[in-house]
Amino acid sequence: MRCTLLAVALAFVGCGSLPRNGVPTELMSNAVIPGMPDVRAASGLRSPVMESDMVQSFAQESASEFPVTTDGSVLHPHLALSGGGANGAFGAGFLNGWSSTGKRPTFKVVTGVSTGALMAPFAFLGQSRDAALREFYTTTRSRDIFALGAFLATVRKLLFGESIADTSPLIALIERHVDDALLREIALAHQGGRRLYIGSVDLDSQRFIIWNMGLIASSGHPDALPLFRRVMLASAAIPIAFSPVLFEVEAGGQRHDEMHVDGGVAAQVFNIGGLLSARELRRQAGYGALREDIYVIHNGQLAADAATTRRSVPDIARRTLQAAGKSAVVGDLFRIYALALREHSGYHWITIPEGINLAGNETFDPSVMQQLYDLGYAIARSGPPWNVLPPGVSGETGAMRDGAVQ
Repeated sequence: MRCTLLAVALAFVGCGSLPRNGVPTELMSNAVIPGMPDVRAASGLRSPVMESDMVQSFAQESASEFPVTTDGSVLHPHLALSGGGANGAFGAGFLNGWSSTGKRPTFKVVTGVSTGALMAPFAFLGQSRDAALREFYTTTRSRDIFALGAFLATVRKLLFGESIADTSPLIALIERHVDDALLREIALAHQGGRRLYIGSVDLDSQRFIIWNMGLIASSGHPDALPLFRRVMLASAAIPIAFSPVLFEVEAGGQRHDEMHVDGGVAAQVFNIGGLLSARELRRQAGYGALREDIYVIHNGQLAADAATTRRSVPDIARRTLQAAGKSAVVGDLFRIYALALREHSGYHWITIPEGINLAGNETFDPSVMQQLYDLGYAIARSGPPWNVLPPGVSGETGAMRDGAVQ
């Protein structure tokens, strides 16, 4: 979806802008959400608030969900869900197929970006939300996500607006699936020591922002549900194609707005290793040894898609963005692998196999999504062939032993 819509958008040149009240650059690092100052942090920077929350999670977690293993350590499974638009149907099918085997773990941490952000709350809650996940990714059509106007209206939006598509359908879809009941379930899981994070990109500071969704859900703030929904929308807001999401923030005693877009701009998939070291925090806090198993579901394909590129701006843009997107995923998988090596964590990832035709009659084509869902389900049911080394790497380096990278 991202490549198709951006390719169309890049065929035009915009020259207008809408008014806004952005955060002054010298105050950007101090901007917080009013009434909920601790619910987010910038990746790559140490965050005492996020570290403290993770330490608190060790005290909150249940020994029945995360028991001490035979080597005396506690095992924390992590799930990272990538972007990929309609290809999220593969991940949804995979998770549901994994559930059907009885071997899907309770995840200590779930992270999501873009379509992975739309999946993440349901994946976080586990099998009780499998039916909702299946419905979301097998019955949704393009008209349920966005609306495109007539050609001249689209040109007008590019010249004087901020996007080419109307995302009111996606807003309504999120509101229908993310309600007070789901928020209460997320809050209970958070209070039980589990953590849910979603990533977006703040275009002003150009930083990847990690949102602590469970903390939002359990905050008791009257704006918790609207903020939760807006973060999900922001993480899936493809630049130019979809309108960015503005968040009201407080900085220097004044109210301003931040402009956030699709988290996939900075990371197609992420893990909290770029924010904190849970293993070191647990040791320092006296909770004993920790071992993490990281599972990455890539909602897309990494294999090259060889085809003749037409001499047109949209086709050149589309093919360029496809290549860049695949390269970005490879980089993210290598980064997560490097963090797994540092933390002595398990490392596992899965992707849509080569040779699967993803083309449909529309961006969100239910028939294609059903096929992807069924494919993911079958792969998980058969015992998923997890990759334990980054793409293109072979040999003894990074071999797995007892689930951990050595």
